[in-house]
Amino acid sequence: MRGRSNLVAFCLALLASLILAARPAAAQSILRDAETEELLKDLAAPLIEASELEPGNVELVLINDGSINAFVAGGQAIYVHTGLISAAETANEVQGVLAHELGHITAGHVVRFNERSKAANGISILSLLLGVGAALAGAGEGAMGIIAAGQQAAMGSFLSFNRDQEAATDLAGVRYLSGAGITGKGMIAFFERLRGNEIRAGYSQADEAAYSRTHPLTGDRIQVLRGLLDRDPAWDNPPDPELQQRFVRAKAKLFGYLAEPRRTLAAYPPTDTSVPARYARAYAYHKDARVELALAEADALLAAEPENPWFLELKGQVLLESGRPEEALAPLRRATDLTRAHPLIAGMLGHALIATEDKSHFAEAEQVLRASVQRDRYNPFAWYQLGVVYEARGDIPRARLASAEVQVMNRQYPQALANAQAAEAYLPYGSPDWIRAQDVALEARAELERARDRR
Repeated sequence: MRGRSNLVAFCLALLASLILAARPAAAQSILRDAETEELLKDLAAPLIEASELEPGNVELVLINDGSINAFVAGGQAIYVHTGLISAAETANEVQGVLAHELGHITAGHVVRFNERSKAANGISILSLLLGVGAALAGAGEGAMGIIAAGQQAAMGSFLSFNRDQEAATDLAGVRYLSGAGITGKGMIAFFERLRGNEIRAGYSQADEAAYSRTHPLTGDRIQVLRGLLDRDPAWDNPPDPELQQRFVRAKAKLFGYLAEPRRTLAAYPPTDTSVPARYARAYAYHKDARVELALAEADALLAAEPENPWFLELKGQVLLESGRPEEALAPLRRATDLTRAHPLIAGMLGHALIATEDKSHFAEAEQVLRASVQRDRYNPFAWYQLGVVYEARGDIPRARLASAEVQVMNRQYPQALANAQAAEAYLPYGSPDWIRAQDVALEARAELERARDRR
């Protein structure tokens, strides 16, 4: 009896773990950078047009994750890992990946993935229930056999489905590259790099290994894609040199921002006076609190391109984060003008205006911060700064609304609901802020109800 009860307990524990595994994983860290976001938009724009999706509906999100990956989730959002930017050598390679991910969107693979994973879980759970029944009946070995067969069937079904999706999406990516007149050489080069990484990591490239993978064998994918792409009229089209220049700069910038300063200085030594190297070193010095060296690199960049908004943003950021907000105002104002008040740069300018602690700057801070959140509501730091301005001038209802915006983005739903309701009670009836307070309250209440239903 003891052996049978242990087997039943094992089956039930495995069943519970599967149910828990079906829940969504915690969100990964999103990295916001105005320059990189604009680059990704411009890389994707012709591909989105070729896919016949609406450009304004496709969102590109940068994820702070070192793995070489990109994925689609939640409708029409493409998530690009920083590791993908680091691994790619050309902007054209990134376009090949984006073309592939757009194929997932147009085919509705996110919805079908969820349906198929539920079906696979259903096979697993059914096999577990049958196994529990067999265990209770005393057939211990039979119970384990049922469970193992069910798990294998579920996994095989799911992996086969996923491989078919990936193969179809590769072909869609080929169509979008061709339709946009973009060479597929970058797509081939990126897959060849992936294959090299797999070989170095010890992943088998044998045919029998395909059955245990979520994607087709990379060598097979290369062979199929090359057969299509090298016959395409766009194959010999030269990549856009401006996009490549922007890509190399953004890649160096991300490296300098994310890597340890010593690694950055080893990769981009002071003897290298190119723009990407100066860009990377500026962030390395800034992270290392070597403010004057960081400013010297920023000034050298601006000497070459005085009206480059990203270099102006860099100088403003270094000054602001080094405790010199008054000096940061001029470069950040100019960067804001040049980018037509890009939400992230306008938000930084608003922060600098407040950080001066000069109340005469607060009216301008409110103006730029409101412009920032109107164009990009998902910017908790800008909302926080706007709340500071409202509180300083005694506008408590709008300060509470700003707090509610931050809290709902941080999933602090009880606090968001309380602040949104308090703001609604005192804001002018029917005003845009009053309506927004209602929206935030409804969102927070709905999330709280969902949490209660899950319990």
